[in-house]
Amino acid sequence: MTPANSNQPVMTDVTTHWDDKFCDRCQVMGSSIIREILKFTQMPDVISFAGGLPAPELFPVREFEEACAHVLRTSGEQALQYGLTEGFTPLKEALAEKMQKYGVPSEPHNILLTNGSQQALDLIGRIFIGAGDTIVTGKPTYLGALQAWKVYRPKIIGIPVDDEGMQMDALEEVLKRESPKFIYVLPNFHNPMGITLTRERREKLVKLAARYGIPIVEDDPYGELRFEGEDITPIMVMHKENVLYLSTFSKILAPGIRLGWVVAPENIIRKLVQAKQATDLHTSTFIQMIAHDIVKRGILKAHSKEIRKVYGERRHIMTSAMEEHFPEGVKWTKPEGGLFMWTIAPEHLNTMDLLESAVAEKVAYVPGSVFFPDGSGTNTLRLNFSNARSELIPEGIERLGRVLKRAIG
Repeated sequence: MTPANSNQPVMTDVTTHWDDKFCDRCQVMGSSIIREILKFTQMPDVISFAGGLPAPELFPVREFEEACAHVLRTSGEQALQYGLTEGFTPLKEALAEKMQKYGVPSEPHNILLTNGSQQALDLIGRIFIGAGDTIVTGKPTYLGALQAWKVYRPKIIGIPVDDEGMQMDALEEVLKRESPKFIYVLPNFHNPMGITLTRERREKLVKLAARYGIPIVEDDPYGELRFEGEDITPIMVMHKENVLYLSTFSKILAPGIRLGWVVAPENIIRKLVQAKQATDLHTSTFIQMIAHDIVKRGILKAHSKEIRKVYGERRHIMTSAMEEHFPEGVKWTKPEGGLFMWTIAPEHLNTMDLLESAVAEKVAYVPGSVFFPDGSGTNTLRLNFSNARSELIPEGIERLGRVLKRAIG
C-alpha cells in the first residue's frame, strides 16, 4: 500500500489530450509576430527596428531606485497590501490634473488604472464585444488591439488611413450600413504609421459618431512624444460622453512597470472595474505608488522632455539615411512625434517574404500586413526609430536599403 504522503506518481493507462480541452476562443489566439521577430534581435550584430521599444539607456533607473526606497520607507505596509480595483487615489488625482492641462475632462472618479493599456483594450473587449459584433478600426491599426479583440470573435472592419489619418468618407459609408460597437482610433503618431489625425478629421469623426450613436475609443500612448508642430485637441475634449480615452506610462516612463489608465464616463468605469476584478483584482499598489512619487517629484516631466529630444534626433537620422539609401519607388511617412516610421514599397513586393533576407543582412523590421485586419498591405513595413542608438541607425537603414534594392531589381 502506497503511503498517503508518497511522492510516487499514480500509474494509469489514460493520457489527457489537452488540445481537445481548449475552448473555441483558443482557435483565434496566436503569437504576436512582433514578439517572434524580437527573437532575431538577440542574434549578434542585428540592428533592430522591429519592436515598439523605448530607449533603455534613457530609463530613469536611479530615480526609480529612490522612489522604491521612499515608498517602502514611508508607506511600506500600504504598498505591499491589496488595493482598490479602481487604482491608487493619489495617482489618479495626479493623472487627472496632468490630463486637464491638455483639456481632457478627467476626474479621479472617471479614471481606472490598468496593467498597461493592453489590459485596458482587453477589458473594453470584455464589456463591449460579443461574437459577431462589428467594430471599426483603422487599416492599418495597432496589432495589440487586434489581438486583444479577435478572441471575442467580432467582425472587424478596417477603414483606410492616409497621411491625415482615418478617412472619414469611407467611415461614413460603413456607418450607414453597419452599427459597430465602437470606432477605435490612434489619433497621435499612429502605430504603425506615425501619422496624426488632423483637427478637421477629428471634428468630422466626433460628428459622425454622434450622428450614428457609436462610441469612440481614443488610444493615445504617444501624445506626449511630440517633436514638432502644435498639439491637436484630444478627441475626448470634443465629446467626453461618447469617448473612452486610453493612455500609458510605457512610452513616457518605462514599459516594465506595466501601468496604463482609462478615462471614461462613470457608468463605463464601473463596468470596467467589474471586469478587472474578475481578471486580477487590482493593479500593483507598489507600482502605482512608485509612479505617483515619480510624477509628484516632477521626474516624469523632465524625463519626457529628454526622450522627446533624443527620439526627435533619431527620427531625423533615420529619415536622412532613408533618403540616402532607399531605392526609388519606396516612400515613407514623416511623423511629428512618437516611435514609428511607415514605409511603402512598390506593390509587387511582399515584405513578409523579404524579412528572411533582411535578417540575413542583420537588420529587422515588422512586415506591415500584420497591422491590417484583412491581411492586406503586403508591400508595407514598420520601422521603430526610438530603440536603436543613433550611431547604429544609418548602418541599419543601409542594410535594409540593400535588401529593398535587390528585391526591386
